[in-house]
Amino acid sequence: MEEEVSTAIKRAAQLVISSEYVTVLTGAGVSVESGVRPFRGPGGLWTERGEPSMDGYQSFMQDPKAYWERRHRPRRYRGSWTPISEAAPNPGHLALAELEGLGLLKWLVTQNIDNLHNEAGSRNVLEIHGNSKKLRCVSCDARYPREGFDLSELPPRCPVCGGFMKGDTVMFGEPIPSDVLERCFEESNRSDCMLVVGTSAVVTPAASLPLIVKRNGGVLIEVNPFKTELSNSCDVCIRAPSGKALPRLVSAIKELRG
Repeated sequence: MEEEVSTAIKRAAQLVISSEYVTVLTGAGVSVESGVRPFRGPGGLWTERGEPSMDGYQSFMQDPKAYWERRHRPRRYRGSWTPISEAAPNPGHLALAELEGLGLLKWLVTQNIDNLHNEAGSRNVLEIHGNSKKLRCVSCDARYPREGFDLSELPPRCPVCGGFMKGDTVMFGEPIPSDVLERCFEESNRSDCMLVVGTSAVVTPAASLPLIVKRNGGVLIEVNPFKTELSNSCDVCIRAPSGKALPRLVSAIKELRG
């Protein structure tokens, strides 16, 4: 198994170096290694409690004040998982930031809402499902840090256009903000190599991004300890957790580059 992983990492390093426009798509598996509980799959919050109502966004739009009043109720965190607010970037996050710093990784698309890629130092980040540490205006899509935002009146209003503010995370029934979604498709179409890290790549629209790269003749590198529905379409599959595989991949890339 170790030999297979080593061989896959060397092949992936060669593909990254020979590519002109590398992107990455990350999912819950990256953050699980920081102790953040996933929503789906084994140990998932929704697996345990069921998925939220599909009309969450419609309910918010009907009564934004009630939404905000519910969010202000005290909550208790239960279980052995690390709350998002206390999670820290792991070696996988840091390796992707280093890959960007080397000038090889152009853009990172994440399905995670925990802000950990930003905290790790990644700059070109597209958060397709939003960011739990930000607020967003439903009218103009302006975003602000949640910390320090004036919540003395509920629902809070956008300083730019006066529209209602909500958490930046995308709710069930809510369209993905067009500014982010359009950029995700744009970067995928430009990409000739995409790393698909810690995600089963089955939830749309994120699941369509690797397929765009493949359709355009690009290569796919999967980093996941488990086989996924995308695996058969990938040029290389590194069967290891991202926190272990990605630092080794960066090291192999630097060694090849001299």
